[in-house]
Amino acid sequence: MPRNRNTFSSLTAWRRRVLARAVQGGWRWVQETGAVTAESPGRLRFRRLGAGTRLAFPQGTVFGEQWIEIGEHCIIAEQVTLTAGMLPGLDLGPATVLTLGDGVVLGRGSHVIADTRVTIGSDTYCGPYVYITSTNHSYDDPDEPVGRQWPRSEPVEIGRGCWLGTGAVILPGARLGRNVVVAAGAVVRGEVPDHSVVAGAPAKVVRSWDPERGWQPPLRTPAPVPIPDDLTPEQLAGLAQLDLTES
Repeated sequence: MPRNRNTFSSLTAWRRRVLARAVQGGWRWVQETGAVTAESPGRLRFRRLGAGTRLAFPQGTVFGEQWIEIGEHCIIAEQVTLTAGMLPGLDLGPATVLTLGDGVVLGRGSHVIADTRVTIGSDTYCGPYVYITSTNHSYDDPDEPVGRQWPRSEPVEIGRGCWLGTGAVILPGARLGRNVVVAAGAVVRGEVPDHSVVAGAPAKVVRSWDPERGWQPPLRTPAPVPIPDDLTPEQLAGLAQLDLTES
């Protein structure tokens, strides 16, 4: 009797392994097929969708794509929301409302809500669940529910080469300079100068670059050693393997 149970258990485990491989392989096929690219845009018709850009499947909410321009070699992760206008079907006029420069990365679950102009500069990287919006609720009337009061909208501009940490929130009217670091969970409004680090809610500058003195306050960790220009991919792979062996 134990022998029969063992045989049954082995068959059950084998079936599960086969089913798991089939499901995983099928899901990979769905992800590949459902991804949006310039060559395979599916139902989405962006004003511009650059070469080498990919919107991973499943996509989040996407509408108003006629007023959205996405540059080349961007990475849009799963469940990212990209919207132009307050709701689908609006005529937003001739101008682009939402612009993503070349090489922009939007992490999983991020939202970019553009009721008025939002610009994200090239080579800006966003961690997961970043929220960028040009519209905020108003609460001027204390007797009217906040959700029924007409919202306020202001343009948002994020400069080139910025890094937005996980869960960062960029509010209407924010203007981030070049190479700005936004700490995880920070809530940013107003103007942020080039080469600065902001943190907190509301976000404040906690570190900035001085051309003569460098970063102030000084960085707590040493800068990474850059890879030499003449190092080949094979040599780099060999060094990585050596590190693994020694560890």
